Amino acid sequence: MMWSKTYSKRVRGIPADKLWKVWIDVNQWHTWQPDISHAKLEGEFEVGNRFHLKPGAGPQVSIEIIEVEPGRKFTDLTRFPGARMYGCHEFISHDEELEVRTTMSIEGFLSFLWKKLVAEPVANGMAEQTEALIEKARNL
Repeated sequence: MMWSKTYSKRVRGIPADKLWKVWIDVNQWHTWQPDISHAKLEGEFEVGNRFHLKPGAGPQVSIEIIEVEPGRKFTDLTRFPGARMYGCHEFISHDEELEVRTTMSIEGFLSFLWKKLVAEPVANGMAEQTEALIEKARNL
């Protein structure tokens, strides 16, 4: 069984390419996401590459980029013993507005455990993370 949670916000006056520039600059995530101590991308922001992320509370994790549609969408995968957690980050155009949507999901036989330990706390921070992303992009 898969669990997922989505947060979405529509904004005006920010082009997707500005938001995308903030998203793919993984090494700077700690400057606008207060719950991240540091993040380090190995290589370019492309499918198959990984980044290492150290949340403020908890151990460092290795996250694989599994899907990239430049300027529009990326999906990452974190593997835990008995579970896989996906983060899907999208920019969807609606006429004059841009929808910023994040979906966290987790599956696997131990997903109930990792949902409580990691996925729910991450999902509960999606609204603040989205606001911080928008603010950072506005100031570029």
